[in-house]
Amino acid sequence: MRRSREDRYRTDDQLRLPLTAAMRDRVAGAGQNGDVSGAAISLFSGAGGLDLGIEQAGFHTVAAVEWDEDAADSMEKNAPVHFPELREVLRANLYPLAAGSDHGVTTKDILKAGGLNSRNRPELLVGGPPCVAFSKSGFWLDWKRDGVDPAASLLQAYTRVLAEAKPRFFILENVYALTFNNKASKPAFERLLAEIEAAGYQYQWRVLNAADYGVPQARPRLFIVGSRKRDLLPEFPEATHHGQWERRQTDGGPLPHVTAGQALEGLVTQPEPEEVVRGRWGYLLPGIPPGDNYLHYTAERGHPDPIFEWRSRYWSFLLKLDPERPAPTIQAQPGPNVGPFHWENRRLRVPELRRLFTFPDDYAFVGRRGSVQSQIGNCVPPLLAERVAASVALAT
Repeated sequence: MRRSREDRYRTDDQLRLPLTAAMRDRVAGAGQNGDVSGAAISLFSGAGGLDLGIEQAGFHTVAAVEWDEDAADSMEKNAPVHFPELREVLRANLYPLAAGSDHGVTTKDILKAGGLNSRNRPELLVGGPPCVAFSKSGFWLDWKRDGVDPAASLLQAYTRVLAEAKPRFFILENVYALTFNNKASKPAFERLLAEIEAAGYQYQWRVLNAADYGVPQARPRLFIVGSRKRDLLPEFPEATHHGQWERRQTDGGPLPHVTAGQALEGLVTQPEPEEVVRGRWGYLLPGIPPGDNYLHYTAERGHPDPIFEWRSRYWSFLLKLDPERPAPTIQAQPGPNVGPFHWENRRLRVPELRRLFTFPDDYAFVGRRGSVQSQIGNCVPPLLAERVAASVALAT
């Protein structure tokens, strides 16, 4: 069966799910009160994972902002096929915008890059701002004389554009640790929600596990979706898959989680120089069963010659993929002995990373191998983004 552009990166199980053509039609017919039908602006775009998902749901990114040169190049390289309405990728740092400074790129600049203005506003704002406090940034030393906000973070860049661009809807993605009830997360999260409401938006938030939506990777992420208060508030999509995640069972939807083995089945790849596992403990990897980690070499597991103390390392240390389960969360910058590694005792190759994140096989990444790992590891899996954006499309 020949797959269309819309489903080329789905597994057979995912193809059994209804696609979102009706949702795309709703977006195509949307647009009122000066909103440009289906047009989206994207902040902290990375290599385009979130943008690829909203495209599949019927929206179209017209302007993107990304400071990393390789990631911006990746978006531009894929634009002719995957982002046909993209007019410009602004290579800009959003720290000044977040802190209330008048220097650097402005919301007006972003709208102009997408062919939008105060009379013709975007239908959707999307982005996943890194949660980094300004007080830890070198930029802060130059700005505090100007009276900028010392408690601001890149979350404030997003809420400022939200307030000034005035899209009908928004999708904000972030680490789920932002919802934790601790001294670092709680004030930042409460401030974020207050600023969303002050900008004139209603919202709801939820932590979604990518595996519950057909992604062959267990990856929990925070999503906040919202709309102007006079519009219909979008709902979150219902989970489509279920299975075990860490030590708990997700109740999800009717389909079983898509496994790493299913995602990589039939994929032909070439060896990469960087795939050899080095470091002090790399030689131990072949002895670890698929799905296990360094704990295999502990007395508690009955190893005759234990090397590690029980729970003395991070879970991802010497972690190996299990072909019968979704991949664990794949990191952007793993250490020399940090997995998940392939069950063939090597690092994952780029085509395999694409599959485990649900990028199309023809999606190109620009840069050296470490940069590509970072671009993919920082992204929102496109299939998860599509599911969320499709629910937003239903509210148009």
